[in-house]
Amino acid sequence: MGDPEDVLAAWRRLHDAHALVLDPVTNELRMANPFSAVPTSYRVHARGRWWYANCAWDAFGICAALHADGRIETSCPDCGEPLAVEVRDERPDDESLVFQCLVPARDWWTDIVFT
Repeated sequence: MGDPEDVLAAWRRLHDAHALVLDPVTNELRMANPFSAVPTSYRVHARGRWWYANCAWDAFGICAALHADGRIETSCPDCGEPLAVEVRDERPDDESLVFQCLVPARDWWTDIVFT
Protein backbone atom coordinates (compact mmCIF):
# COMPACT_ATOMS: atom_id res chain seq x y z
CA MET A 1 0.00 0.00 0.00
CA GLY A 2 1.32 3.44 -0.89
CA ASP A 3 2.13 6.26 1.45
CA PRO A 4 -1.04 8.34 2.04
CA GLU A 5 0.82 11.52 1.10
CA ASP A 6 1.88 9.96 -2.23
CA VAL A 7 -1.70 8.88 -2.90
CA LEU A 8 -3.01 12.36 -2.11
CA ALA A 9 -0.37 13.93 -4.36
CA ALA A 10 -1.42 11.61 -7.21
CA TRP A 11 -5.10 12.44 -6.61
CA ARG A 12 -4.22 16.15 -6.61
CA ARG A 13 -2.49 15.76 -10.02
CA LEU A 14 -5.58 13.97 -11.38
CA HIS A 15 -7.79 16.67 -9.87
CA ASP A 16 -5.71 19.41 -11.50
CA ALA A 17 -6.00 17.58 -14.84
CA HIS A 18 -9.82 17.39 -14.41
CA ALA A 19 -9.70 13.58 -14.33
CA LEU A 20 -11.39 13.48 -10.91
CA VAL A 21 -12.69 15.94 -8.33
CA LEU A 22 -11.57 16.16 -4.72
CA ASP A 23 -13.56 17.74 -1.91
CA PRO A 24 -11.81 21.08 -1.28
CA VAL A 25 -12.05 20.75 2.51
CA THR A 26 -11.36 17.07 3.17
CA ASN A 27 -9.38 16.14 0.02
CA GLU A 28 -11.57 13.04 -0.22
CA LEU A 29 -12.66 11.76 -3.61
CA ARG A 30 -15.87 13.51 -4.72
CA MET A 31 -16.19 12.58 -8.41
CA ALA A 32 -14.54 10.25 -10.88
CA ASN A 33 -16.64 11.16 -13.90
CA PRO A 34 -19.23 9.97 -14.57
CA PHE A 35 -19.42 8.45 -11.07
CA SER A 36 -20.13 10.38 -7.88
CA ALA A 37 -18.56 9.25 -4.62
CA VAL A 38 -21.27 11.06 -2.67
CA PRO A 39 -25.05 10.53 -2.85
CA THR A 40 -26.84 12.60 -5.51
CA SER A 41 -30.35 12.73 -6.91
CA TYR A 42 -29.16 10.78 -10.01
CA ARG A 43 -29.19 7.05 -9.30
CA VAL A 44 -28.30 4.44 -11.89
CA HIS A 45 -28.94 0.72 -11.63
CA ALA A 46 -26.51 -1.16 -13.87
CA ARG A 47 -24.48 -4.35 -13.63
CA GLY A 48 -26.54 -5.50 -10.66
CA ARG A 49 -25.89 -2.56 -8.34
CA TRP A 50 -26.75 1.11 -7.76
CA TRP A 51 -24.38 3.95 -8.63
CA TYR A 52 -24.62 7.71 -8.15
CA ALA A 53 -24.05 10.05 -11.08
CA ASN A 54 -23.01 13.69 -10.85
CA CYS A 55 -25.79 14.89 -13.18
CA ALA A 56 -28.31 13.67 -15.73
CA TRP A 57 -25.68 13.60 -18.47
CA ASP A 58 -23.31 11.53 -16.31
CA ALA A 59 -26.14 9.10 -15.49
CA PHE A 60 -26.14 8.04 -19.14
CA GLY A 61 -22.35 8.04 -18.98
CA ILE A 62 -22.39 5.39 -16.26
CA CYS A 63 -24.26 2.99 -18.53
CA ALA A 64 -21.80 3.83 -21.33
CA ALA A 65 -18.73 3.43 -19.09
CA LEU A 66 -19.96 0.06 -17.84
CA HIS A 67 -21.08 -1.04 -21.35
CA ALA A 68 -24.35 -2.02 -19.72
CA ASP A 69 -28.07 -1.49 -19.91
CA GLY A 70 -29.48 0.32 -16.91
CA ARG A 71 -32.20 2.28 -15.21
CA ILE A 72 -31.76 5.95 -14.32
CA GLU A 73 -33.91 7.35 -11.51
CA THR A 74 -34.12 11.04 -10.62
CA SER A 75 -36.75 13.77 -10.42
CA CYS A 76 -37.70 16.75 -12.53
CA PRO A 77 -35.70 19.74 -11.27
CA ASP A 78 -38.65 22.00 -12.12
CA CYS A 79 -41.65 20.22 -10.60
CA GLY A 80 -40.07 17.41 -8.55
CA GLU A 81 -41.98 14.65 -10.35
CA PRO A 82 -40.09 11.34 -10.31
CA LEU A 83 -38.40 10.39 -13.58
CA ALA A 84 -37.11 7.00 -14.63
CA VAL A 85 -35.39 6.14 -17.89
CA GLU A 86 -34.46 2.67 -19.05
CA VAL A 87 -31.31 2.45 -21.16
CA ARG A 88 -31.22 -0.53 -23.51
CA ASP A 89 -28.71 -1.11 -26.28
CA GLU A 90 -27.21 2.34 -25.64
CA ARG A 91 -30.53 4.14 -26.15
CA PRO A 92 -33.02 5.67 -23.70
CA ASP A 93 -36.55 4.30 -23.74
CA ASP A 94 -37.87 7.88 -23.97
CA GLU A 95 -36.09 9.85 -26.67
CA SER A 96 -38.27 12.92 -26.11
CA LEU A 97 -36.38 13.93 -22.96
CA VAL A 98 -34.16 17.00 -23.19
CA PHE A 99 -30.96 17.67 -21.26
CA GLN A 100 -30.43 21.34 -20.52
CA CYS A 101 -27.40 22.82 -18.85
CA LEU A 102 -27.57 26.46 -17.82
CA VAL A 103 -23.80 26.81 -17.53
CA PRO A 104 -21.89 27.00 -20.85
CA ALA A 105 -19.46 24.08 -21.26
CA ARG A 106 -16.47 26.46 -21.31
CA ASP A 107 -17.34 27.40 -17.69
CA TRP A 108 -18.06 23.96 -16.23
CA TRP A 109 -14.73 23.59 -14.42
CA THR A 110 -15.06 26.99 -12.76
CA ASP A 111 -17.37 25.22 -10.28
CA ILE A 112 -17.85 21.64 -11.47
CA VAL A 113 -19.86 20.61 -8.41
CA PHE A 114 -22.46 23.34 -9.09
CA THR A 115 -22.48 22.65 -12.82
